[in-house]
Amino acid sequence: MESKEEFAQKLIFPVGPEAPEEIAENFIGRVYLYALVPFDSPLKHPVSHVVFEPRCRNNWHKHPRGQILLVTGGRGWYQEEGKEARELHAGDVVEILPSVKHWHGAAADSWFAHIAMEADMIAGPPEWLEPMSDEQYNKLR
Repeated sequence: MESKEEFAQKLIFPVGPEAPEEIAENFIGRVYLYALVPFDSPLKHPVSHVVFEPRCRNNWHKHPRGQILLVTGGRGWYQEEGKEARELHAGDVVEILPSVKHWHGAAADSWFAHIAMEADMIAGPPEWLEPMSDEQYNKLR
């Protein structure tokens, strides 16, 4: 499996620092964030390049106004509650409707990166829910 440095060489956006604790506590594994449009921007539409180590994924969560993911590298997963998981690769786009319970993260054998665009932070931050369990995650192929 490639190292973080090898994976970073393939990306057009940088791998940022490890996420701060208040964000990292909603992930299983290490996640790295690089702010393209910061959370405190007057636009109120933060945009981040998010890099997941292999097996890293976020907890189930909802965005009050939705979210868009643009996959920039590696292989990962996206799943909405009650639906099959969708395998993701560079160039894939995921439109997440408001208040849809979902999770996303890296495949077990691959780094994964995407740009995350929040639809409107004025409506509030994501609602973080339970972790995506190892039992559920290990069923993904």
